[in-house]
Amino acid sequence: MADDLAQRPDPEPERRSPRWGWGAFKRSPFFPATVIVLIISAGAGLFAGSYTYAFANPTPRNVPTAVVVPDHGAAPLNRFLAGMEQALNASLRLHPYPGYAKARWSLEEQRVFAVLQVRGRGVRMDVASAAGATVAQVLGQAAGKVGRVSGVPVTVKDVKPLQPGDPRGLAVFYISLAATIIGFLGAIQLSVNASELNPAERIAFMIAYALLGGFTIAVIVDQGLGALQLPFPESWAILALTMFTSGLVFSMFNVLFGRWALIPTWGLMVLLGNPSSGGAVSWPLLPSLLGTVGRWLPPGASVNAQHTAIYFRANQHAFPFLVLVVWCLLSAVVFWTWRHRHPGGRPPRATPTRC
Repeated sequence: MADDLAQRPDPEPERRSPRWGWGAFKRSPFFPATVIVLIISAGAGLFAGSYTYAFANPTPRNVPTAVVVPDHGAAPLNRFLAGMEQALNASLRLHPYPGYAKARWSLEEQRVFAVLQVRGRGVRMDVASAAGATVAQVLGQAAGKVGRVSGVPVTVKDVKPLQPGDPRGLAVFYISLAATIIGFLGAIQLSVNASELNPAERIAFMIAYALLGGFTIAVIVDQGLGALQLPFPESWAILALTMFTSGLVFSMFNVLFGRWALIPTWGLMVLLGNPSSGGAVSWPLLPSLLGTVGRWLPPGASVNAQHTAIYFRANQHAFPFLVLVVWCLLSAVVFWTWRHRHPGGRPPRATPTRC
């Protein structure tokens, strides 16, 4: 009997799954691992490429500049402007003003990055490192060279310098970068390690870590390191709103793309958003597309709001806050609409039955 069973052929050999082949590979754990290897490899190149493209060679492309129109003696100013246009490849976008007061107001509003006016037989250029340290540096260096070549005496004055603890103007970029990355990493950790949270609870805990995380960043940078003197309530609010927005962006992509949500989040917030934020290199020196798009993304809005709160407190703008709020609302609506696809939550409790 045993011999008969041993010799009996398999009744359904065609239903056996092949040990090798595309179908078997796709069902194995090696398939997602291979996809991750390819994604990480591509991501490494894109990460390096995006930051190198934005930061490696900052070049003036479109620098708004105020010019106080002189009543007389415009020849030195005209020679200087011609030299600056040649030195910067016609990158200055000139805005004439009838007097210095209005031109200076435009500088405080960050509508222009420099003010030019005639002083005696020479020219004075007012720059604002607080509005863009890289722009002020480029303009100052070019002005000195042009003045020597054209024979026009030039005085460069920084009327809005950076704080002593942040001589290169990068601290705002760093704290905004921290809020952005930790914001969506917090949402990822909630998804992985607190997966039983329902959607409303998840949003509540995102608000909690955003408030506490923003407070911690502000305390360490201001009180701990003394790198920046922050307008504490406003800076805290901006950091918390940035963290919450970043967490909601990941949650939106989580219900749309499931376990691959980190890819679009990283692409939007880190590969595109941070290089174009204007924090490390001011937007007039960025490639034109990045300089335009960056202000409409959460990292750029965070940098703009924080930067103005610290250095231009009397001239804060609503636009960066509106950008953050719109991203919050959009992400929250998408997340809540498709919350049934959220990979988590607790099963409903069974209703007890009476015996």
